[in-house]
Amino acid sequence: MTIFPLPAFQDNYIWIVQDKDSSDIWAVDPGDANVVLDFCTQHSATLTGILITHHHKDHTGGVAVLKHHTNCPVYGPSHLKELVTHPVIDGDKITVFSNDFQVIATPGHTLDHLCYFSEGDQPVLFSGDTLFKGGCGRIMEGTPEQMLNAMQKIANLPDHTYIYATHEYTLANYRFALSLEPENKPLIQSNLTSHTQRTNNEPTLPTTLHLEKKTNPFLRTHIESLKNHAAQQLNEIPANDYVAAFSQVRRAKDSFS
Repeated sequence: MTIFPLPAFQDNYIWIVQDKDSSDIWAVDPGDANVVLDFCTQHSATLTGILITHHHKDHTGGVAVLKHHTNCPVYGPSHLKELVTHPVIDGDKITVFSNDFQVIATPGHTLDHLCYFSEGDQPVLFSGDTLFKGGCGRIMEGTPEQMLNAMQKIANLPDHTYIYATHEYTLANYRFALSLEPENKPLIQSNLTSHTQRTNNEPTLPTTLHLEKKTNPFLRTHIESLKNHAAQQLNEIPANDYVAAFSQVRRAKDSFS
């Protein structure tokens, strides 16, 4: 399969999975139906499936129209009854062309958030708004403990997993990450590379789990110096347990300017 982004709205990516042997495609989090329909028209492609990570409108806004035009199956959280034709939960498997994707429940950003992971020679994760390059989603419905648990689930995947997040937030995420780890050499290098990509109007995604473990503060909240910098930004005492430390780093990001 081939995976590539269709930009939507200000900073969303609708990820397209294309069958290597046909013009069939799947769409991940199609918030804008016209973006997908225009692609199908221009490239004689056929939409044959949709994956939804969570209920936010910028991820689901195009689903009803796409269903109407294509009658394709839609996989996603079970409570989205008007949109989802195939409700899925943690541990379920979905076959996209010849690739099996495992459903991973990752509540935190929202309570219904799901990620989709395919193993194989090149592991792939559609991470929605859970894990970004250099960052993680805001905790809007869940708890810091849930989001930390989601980070740990992702961290346990193979290091060479390609991670396809749904927003182009990298440069803003890296500004915060560098405030916590200004001497982190992999982070400094990735920031330079990402700036060049954005200057050339190229996506900074996908990223790899290997890189995220070296650069993403939300996979590194166990590091003392990082925790101390986050606490300083909040004028707080550094937290001394994993959940509180993660919460402190997330709150520091929320208040970062």
